[in-house]
Parts: sequence; structure tokens; C-alpha cells
Amino acid sequence: MGKMIETAEQTDRAVLVGVVLPLQSEDEVNEYLDELAFLTETAGAVPVKAFVQKLNVPDPGTFVGSGKVKEIEVYISNNNVNLAIFDEELSPSQLRNIEKILKCRVLDRTNLILDIFARRARTAHAKAQVELAQYEYLLPRLTRMWTHLERQKGGIGLRGPGETEIETDRRIIRDKIARLKQQLQKIDRQMTIQRKSRSKMVQVALVGYTNVGKSTIMNMLSKSDVFAENKLFATLDTTVRKVVIGNLAFLLSDTVGFIRKLPHGLVESFKSTLDEVREADILCHVVDISHAGFEDQIKIVNETLRDLKVDNKETILVFNKIDAFRYIEKDEYDLSKKEKGNFTLEELGQSWMANNKDAKTIFISAREKTNIEAFKELLYNEVKVLHEKIYPYNNFLY
Repeated sequence: MGKMIETAEQTDRAVLVGVVLPLQSEDEVNEYLDELAFLTETAGAVPVKAFVQKLNVPDPGTFVGSGKVKEIEVYISNNNVNLAIFDEELSPSQLRNIEKILKCRVLDRTNLILDIFARRARTAHAKAQVELAQYEYLLPRLTRMWTHLERQKGGIGLRGPGETEIETDRRIIRDKIARLKQQLQKIDRQMTIQRKSRSKMVQVALVGYTNVGKSTIMNMLSKSDVFAENKLFATLDTTVRKVVIGNLAFLLSDTVGFIRKLPHGLVESFKSTLDEVREADILCHVVDISHAGFEDQIKIVNETLRDLKVDNKETILVFNKIDAFRYIEKDEYDLSKKEKGNFTLEELGQSWMANNKDAKTIFISAREKTNIEAFKELLYNEVKVLHEKIYPYNNFLY
């Protein structure tokens, strides 16, 4: 099996490209590009400019129109830019055409996310999952991607599978994919056995958009030291810890964050990781309330949970980062003069966010330890009810 190539690091300067399609607003697309900029920074590059074009449909040849491509090409040549990143998945022909015009590396959103996952993968399990997703992405793009690898240049999007001799044989790549799938199936079976051995305890899974503070909450509740930082996809491997609140013990898992348009290949290859979500008894849906688009992030996570067929589970909606929250109320309860972090817990509890018919809600700041005791009490009560229902003859005391 080919090893992941680690090429010499260099600082990439990137332009970002998006389109405003019908039924989309410019504000919405600008928010998407802000997220793309954060992804770019997480991957180690510097976003220097964003280009946006209104279109009825993306151009089949170059994604954006010929005039916009020329505008981007002029900017790139005049500003020492070596990377263009598009906020949609590009077809192989679009990638070739755009790269020929811009004369620099071109990535789409999927390739960028795969690159971040390749950087973040630490365990053999995570590395195999990412490598499988990379190979499946590369398969229809072999000619272009292997040409890049042959140049042996560093930078984002080049952290791909490869060997000393550049392989262009699709059969070899398919063999690699088959072996990786077998390897992951073996790991899946081992993890299923591990989960069964833990089945005597209620299982709680932290889910949510990427970078909402799940790992910080994990560290706080389990008194462990799970890696946490202000970057996207800091956590790839699911971490499971025993947590004790009062006299009640349960298992808590921290899972990979979701994101808008998460590549399908990653969802498939991270099946075993997402099985922690499927087998959980309770979901803690963590929301970064300080993020301007937190309502959209809630929708995206809920859609992903529906895709995983786990949207019917007992759920606690945890609004985190209230210390950094600023909200402008648009109805008759005008609180627009409130400043960041100046909301009381009582005011938050009376807001529309607290009135969720599908989940119990709590407002906290994991970093500042605000309202944590109330969160623990809610978690304790939910776990206790489920434990007594699932294991009526088990002693739940640790």
C-alpha cells in the first residue's frame, strides 16, 4: 500500500472563488467563503482575496465565467499567488481547464478538506480512513494529480497517496482501495466488539459542527486531556472516556465535527467513527452560539444526523461560548443594544433558542466554566432516566 507523501512545507498564498446561484444571497455566499478561508488557514495557507460571481448555473468548463477566470488570472500573476481554491467540488475537466488558464495549483473544497484530514490523522485507523477517501477522490483525476506528485513540490493538496514510481494504472489504485476497505472492515469489527463490551453503561456522544468546543467539553467533564484548539477538525479519532457525575457513571465520546458539504467519501470512510454516534443512547448537540451562522450550523448537523438515521435519539442542545455571544433580536423583544457577552442566563433561557420541542436546551461557556453545574445536573438526570429504562436490574452506582 502506498504511503502518504510528506513533502517540504511552504507557505501558500491562495485566492478563494465562489458563486452566487439562484436562491442564494450574497451574504450567504460570503459566509461560505469565510468558512473556506478558515479551512484554508487550518490547512496552513494564507487566503489573500476572494472572488464571487453571480451565475444561474456554474460554467461547465471553468466553473465561473471566462471574464471572471481572466480577472482571477491577472490577480494571481500580479500578486505572487500560487493556489486557487473553489468552494464547490470541481469536475476533472474543470480542474484541468482552470489550472491551464491560471497557471497555478487549483483545489476544490473537497480536496482542501481531505488535505486537512491528512494533516490531522494521527492513529493508523484515522490514516487509513483518510487515505481511502483520498484514493477515491483521486481515481477520476489520476492524470492531473499524478503530474503534480511527479513534480514533488510541497503545499496544500499534494499530500496524497503515492510511491517512488508514479502509478497511472487505475487497476493498481482500485486494488489499494480494496485493501484499505478490507483493513477498515477489520478495524470496524474490532471496534464493534469494543463497543459491545461497553454496553452495560449508558453512552453519550458529543456531536456538532466542527470547532464548536466539543473537545473542551470532553476535557471538562472527563477531566482528561483531549487535544483541543481553535481550528477546524482538531479531532478526527473518536475518544471515549468514563465520566462520573454524582454517583452515576456513563461513557462520553467526542466525535469528528460535521461541516457544510462534508465530502461523501469521508462520511463513508469514517463509518466506524460515526458508529459511536449511531450507538449512543444520548446525543449532546454542541452549538457555537457566538458564530454568526450558528442557526445554519444547527440545520447542517441535524441533516447529517438524519442521514445517519440517528435523529430520533434523546438529544440535549448545548449552546456553548455564551461568553462570546452577541445577538440582535429582530422581533418586538428588541435587545439589539445588548453588547457581546452581556446576556444573562435568564434572558437566554427566555429566548427562542430555549424553546426547542425536540431537545432539552442548556447555555454554557465551557472555557469560562459558566453554568456547568446546571449542565451536569441536566446530563445526570437524562442519563439516570435512560439507565433505569434500559438496565432496570443493573445497579447504576459506580
